Amino acid sequence: MITIKDLVKSFRTEEVETLALNKVNLKVEAGEFVAIMGPSGCGKSTLLNIIGMLDNPTEGSYNFASNEVAGLRENQRTQLRKGNLGFVFQSFNLIDELTVFENVELPLIYLKMGKAERREKVMQVLERMKIAHREKHFPHQLSGGQQQRVAIARAVVTKPKLILADEPTGNLDSKNGMQVMNLLTELNQEGTTIVMVTHSEHDSHFAHRVVNLFDGQIVTESQNRAIGAEL
Repeated sequence: MITIKDLVKSFRTEEVETLALNKVNLKVEAGEFVAIMGPSGCGKSTLLNIIGMLDNPTEGSYNFASNEVAGLRENQRTQLRKGNLGFVFQSFNLIDELTVFENVELPLIYLKMGKAERREKVMQVLERMKIAHREKHFPHQLSGGQQQRVAIARAVVTKPKLILADEPTGNLDSKNGMQVMNLLTELNQEGTTIVMVTHSEHDSHFAHRVVNLFDGQIVTESQNRAIGAEL
């Protein structure tokens, strides 16, 4: 699904150039669950943003599902993201002025789906995430764990090929964090590819493979023996 070759990303100001990613090579197969780890400032979020087509690399190639992404214009990347990618963030990134239902419905509106079909799909995913009873509530009326379940519902309502999760349990206690990781594991077992940035050794054990970044380069990769629900 993902093939990255000699990827470079630099950020330049008038006075200094910062090399965030330096000749990164990475492959992710369809159906894999990959965790990306490393110290703060090592390039994890930059890599995730490029995989998520929120940014372009400075050099190198990025192929997503047989589409060459590097060099695409912003509107082209937006079109390719639609229906293919779902995002889960540490800070939830829900829209405060929208209800739970409306937050989850938003990606379907962008896909120009009819109202009745949107209603059906949103309620299905809210039921699955055990948050349907909160459909008319606003984000500030929910606990952190409930907000993250809404964020996951929004990410998966279009049934994307790939979910990108950036520290998905970072703002949660251990109980809610475990629930979120179990949900991601279930989605992966059903065929959804997941790439997750995490600082948590515990969360990394849910992945099939752990990729370690340091100073913008991949320094190690390892396979996990035990996965997800078996732990």
